[in-house]
Order: sequence, then C-alpha cells, then structure tokens
Amino acid sequence: MIRFITTIAYVGRAPFAPGTFGSVVAIPLAYLLHRTTGFPGLLTATIAMFLVGWWATAQATRGQDNHDPSEIVIDEVVGQWIALMPLSAGLWHAGVDPAVFPYPGWVLAFALFRLFDITKPWIVGRADRMATPLGVMLDDVLAGVMAGVIVGAAGGLFHSVFS
Repeated sequence: MIRFITTIAYVGRAPFAPGTFGSVVAIPLAYLLHRTTGFPGLLTATIAMFLVGWWATAQATRGQDNHDPSEIVIDEVVGQWIALMPLSAGLWHAGVDPAVFPYPGWVLAFALFRLFDITKPWIVGRADRMATPLGVMLDDVLAGVMAGVIVGAAGGLFHSVFS
C-alpha cells in the first residue's frame, strides 16, 4: 500500500521521467478536484496529500540509503497542485464555471513547476539537500510555490491588460 501511495498508483514506476509523469497525472486530478469542490477542495486535498506523502515517504525510505527514489512521485503531485492553485483560486473567486480550467494557466504551471523541480534553484535545492522525507516533500512544495507565484502574476498581468 505504501508503494501504491508514494508512486501514485504506480505512475512513478514509469521507465523514464517518472517525476514528469507524476506532474502530468496531477493536472487532471487537480481539474477534477477544482470542478467538483472548487479551490477550497483543491487546497484541502493538497494539505492532506502533503501529510500523507510525508508519512508514506518516511515509511518507503526507512532503512534505505536513497532518501528520494525516483519512483516516489507523490511529492510531484503536491507541488504541481500548488503551482495550479492561483489558477483555481482566481477562477473560484471570479465565480467562473468550475468546468473551465484554461490551458494557458495549467500549461504555464506545469512548465514552471517542472523547471524549478528539475533545476532546484535557491531554496528548492536547500530543501532537497535535507535528505529526509520532509525534504523530499518540501523541495516540490517550494518549486510549486515559485511556479504558483509566477502563474498568479502572469494571470493578473494578462487580465489587467486584456480585460
């Protein structure tokens, strides 16, 4: 069960780029959460997934030398959801039909999250070097926050110029 959780139903067992596959899977899951529960549901699910991921990662890596096996992708799901939050929050706040999840927003969130998760700039790299289950989760949280800030700013700029 731990492996099922940490790999997000074995998506993390992809033969290449498991983190990218985890991020790709996170987008339709976020859309379903946004559509059915709005931004509050996505926020609540993200917090719950972070806590479950932290616990499950600790269980999965207990006694192993590798603190962050590539098959663990629950952290990518959490980080990707955080990167998508400005999109979900903005749509929810504006009262836009929950079925709407415009592609420029989620494409930008995906691209930026993957960029920050892979390159690990600044504080993302520091969290990754913690070499603990919390560090496994936290580097993706921080990459998601960095991506989310840019997504939110881009959305605000776009809507202030074109609305």
